[in-house]
Amino acid sequence: MLDIAPNKVAEVIILAREMDRAEPEFDSFVARLNVDEQASLVALMWVGRGTFDASDLAEAIATARQEATTPTQDYLKGSPHLADHLEAALDALGVDVRGAEDALY
Repeated sequence: MLDIAPNKVAEVIILAREMDRAEPEFDSFVARLNVDEQASLVALMWVGRGTFDASDLAEAIATARQEATTPTQDYLKGSPHLADHLEAALDALGVDVRGAEDALY
C-alpha cells in the first residue's frame, strides 16, 4: 500500500522534530526520495491530520501525485505538526516505526 519504507518515514519524523537544526538534512533527504515515496509521505501527513481516513490511503496517494506543484520538502515544512501527523497516520495504519526511530537516534 505505502510506497515508502517505514525506516524512511522514521527518518523524516526525526528530522522534522529537529527542524531548527536539521532543515538542510530534511530538505536533502526528502528531495532524494522518488516521486512515489514523496507522494506516500504527503498522503501520510494528510491521513495523520485527518484530511483523509486511513481507509482512503490509496486515494490520498493518488491526490498527492496529482496535486504536486511545489517541492515536497517545502510543502511538508508548511505543516507545523508534521512529525505528529506522520506518527498518527502510521498508528492509524497499524505501522510501528518507534523501533526504527530509536535505531536512528
